[in-house]
Amino acid sequence: MTKTIFSFLTILFLAGCSSDPTEQTPAETQSMYFPPLTGNTWETKSISDLKWNQNAVQPLLDYLELKNSKSFIILVNGRIVMENYFNGHSATTNWYWASAGKTLTSTITGIAQQEGLLNINNKVSQYIGTGWTSETLAKENLITCKHLLTMTSGLDDSTDDVDPASLIYKADAGSRWAYHNVYVKLQDAVAAASGLAWEDYFNAKLRDKIGMNGNWVQIDVNSVYTSTSRSMARFGLLMLNKGKWDNTQILNETYFNEATTTSQNVNLGYGYLWWLNGKTSYHLPQSQLTFSGSIIPTAPNDMFMALGKNDQKIYVVPSKNMVIIRMGDAADDVNLALSDFDETLWEKISALYQ
Repeated sequence: MTKTIFSFLTILFLAGCSSDPTEQTPAETQSMYFPPLTGNTWETKSISDLKWNQNAVQPLLDYLELKNSKSFIILVNGRIVMENYFNGHSATTNWYWASAGKTLTSTITGIAQQEGLLNINNKVSQYIGTGWTSETLAKENLITCKHLLTMTSGLDDSTDDVDPASLIYKADAGSRWAYHNVYVKLQDAVAAASGLAWEDYFNAKLRDKIGMNGNWVQIDVNSVYTSTSRSMARFGLLMLNKGKWDNTQILNETYFNEATTTSQNVNLGYGYLWWLNGKTSYHLPQSQLTFSGSIIPTAPNDMFMALGKNDQKIYVVPSKNMVIIRMGDAADDVNLALSDFDETLWEKISALYQ
């Protein structure tokens, strides 16, 4: 009798463990998809497949259009769930990333380091020579590549110019966080260390390996990347997968982890040119004030972000296996990276899946 009961219970247990082939797999546990490097093929996943709230879709789209958006994409596990274009924009139109492209520079710097071309802990002048600032040699030699990655160069941030005459001492490197265009010197360092033009190295080591399109253009003092929205989504997908594209590790996970966690003790909401949500405090561009709480309180705490002028966005949410892209004109007034738009937008995004 005991043996019979045991056998019956075993059958029940095994039956309970077997999955119903018609049952939907939770979004967070599905396999990661990577689109082919060429062509327009990209797998999709519907709102209904994910059991999301269809009634929340139109309010989100209406808000995006109202706020001067040109494109909006949501990926879950690499598959397109929403892809929408507004105001004459299309899937083949290039648009500028603005400062969201800083994260491309961060990634390429990491790749150059893993190839043994440079070390982010070395002084910048080791790669581009001395005299690249107006500081004394002793102060200039304090500035490492890591200080440029973390916005802690100590250089005066009252101007966007990066010629030596404009790069003036404000504080010792590492002691002050200030949003500054001087990060572009990392591009010079990579070019010098690799012996290749910045764009050639970028294309070979990142763009072409994940199927992006686009190019770098000079706008005033800035080197700005332009591409389609899907190319931006490809980069977000790479970062969601911790620097790995399908079976190829493009950026090593150690550097990825450093880049997407707090990088210094002044601005907790900043990594290596990535913004970090969910910290206890943060700084904003053009300000030395410390703000308490999360950067976007309506968004997931584990989210890290590429943010650019006029509301160019890459939101990466590991806990949801989600990447979100927004390109367009400024939602309201012209802004450097962050605005009230983010908070309201995330209220409407969250309504999709909560």
